[in-house]
Amino acid sequence: MTHHQVTHRQAERASDGTVCARCGAVAEGAPPTWTCSVENGERRYFCDDCARDNIRAIEGRLDSTWW
Repeated sequence: MTHHQVTHRQAERASDGTVCARCGAVAEGAPPTWTCSVENGERRYFCDDCARDNIRAIEGRLDSTWW
């Protein structure tokens, strides 16, 4: 895990919104434009910028640790 990523458990603890698993950005509620990925049985959410920057890896179903 890189310093840009947060764990799913950290995202669950964020009481003020959804946390991007890559950059740590926080959004209120469940933003409809964010990407949700299930990796190793855990949901990970990615903000618009992180999803856009890594769309090919996401569509290729590569785990976020790869990209």
